[in-house]
Amino acid sequence: MRNRRPELLIPASSLEVLKTAVIFGADAVYIGGEAFGLRAKAKNFSAEDMKEGIAFAHEHGVRVHVTVNILAHNDDLEGVRDYLSELNEIEPDALIIADPAIFEMAKDICPEIERHISTQANNTNYGTYNFWWKQGAKRVVSARELSLKEIKEIREHIPEEMEIESFIHGAMCISYSGRCLLSNYFTGRDANQGACTHPCRWKYAVVEETRPGEYMPVYENERGTYIFNSKDLCMIEHIPEMIDAGIDSFKIEGRMKTALYVATVARTYRKAIDDYLEDPKKYKANMPWYLDQISNCTYRQFTTGFYFGKPSEESQIYDSNTYIKEYTYLGIVGGEKDGFYRIEQRNKFSVGEVIEIMKPDGRNLEVTVGKILDEEGNEQESAPHPKQVLYIDLEGKAEIYDILRRAEVSE
Repeated sequence: MRNRRPELLIPASSLEVLKTAVIFGADAVYIGGEAFGLRAKAKNFSAEDMKEGIAFAHEHGVRVHVTVNILAHNDDLEGVRDYLSELNEIEPDALIIADPAIFEMAKDICPEIERHISTQANNTNYGTYNFWWKQGAKRVVSARELSLKEIKEIREHIPEEMEIESFIHGAMCISYSGRCLLSNYFTGRDANQGACTHPCRWKYAVVEETRPGEYMPVYENERGTYIFNSKDLCMIEHIPEMIDAGIDSFKIEGRMKTALYVATVARTYRKAIDDYLEDPKKYKANMPWYLDQISNCTYRQFTTGFYFGKPSEESQIYDSNTYIKEYTYLGIVGGEKDGFYRIEQRNKFSVGEVIEIMKPDGRNLEVTVGKILDEEGNEQESAPHPKQVLYIDLEGKAEIYDILRRAEVSE
């Protein structure tokens, strides 16, 4: 009988977001360097930031996994070799790899770093898992197209010590586990090389062959037409089933997302997992809180994806799949000085405005913004310029790494 505590694996696009993920409940964080990952447009990590991030995570008992998951072309291979040599010096805990050539290089260049197989490798059966285990992989990330029943069957046919990682929350691709050609076809930017332009999120219309220039919309609902746009995966209500399937690591998607998004999902899933392991009745009783919190960040409508069988068009693709945004991210508390809290501001706010302090333990404290000072100590009525360093009066209620946010009221 397996009795492993599932790992909560959180994405991070920058050093700031990595620290947020660690403080708000991650067991492990996955990040990309400046090359050879599938999020070329993310901020990503320089070697210096990666070293600092790994040190910070390890101080808090959190692991760091680095993506090297492009599908490489010939011209990539020499650069990959150099990059792996650099990672061998930096010493993350694991590398996430899709390409067999990169896997072999990693085995030779940095054999002490765990090798995990990316979902990009389309891992859909236990034979594939056993193949990668024999090559030296510690963990395989399941294809998003698998049901929990199939994952449970995989668990029964692979070594006990081999790990399964599966997505529990985040965006879904209209492609086979991320292998999409739309971006390459439309814009020349290859999704499998990390440069996806996300054409699945664009609005589309129909043009009849004999009527060029006449664009006829394909109506879905009042929000618009997004015919390739999937709902987001959300399995917060199905943690027991995920554990029962034998999944070792619960992965959140979102290496392009803000610190607010990361803090929200990390904190919510952290509490849900811990509550369930402590007492399933407590998990069930707290479900309204989890659902309320998970809806407080930017999201589309939710789906359970393929976990309970192939989804219908209604549950997977259609309906209102545009983003809903209920909170605006204002910044992270970076320290305290003479009763004022330092932040690098991300969105506008003003003196006298009521905002929320979001704490890792689940509390959300309302506070009225008192004085705002710039770096020179000059008072300001508002903070209009993003990325400006400010010192603000928050009634003494904040601590370092708390998130500041503002609720947006829909008319």
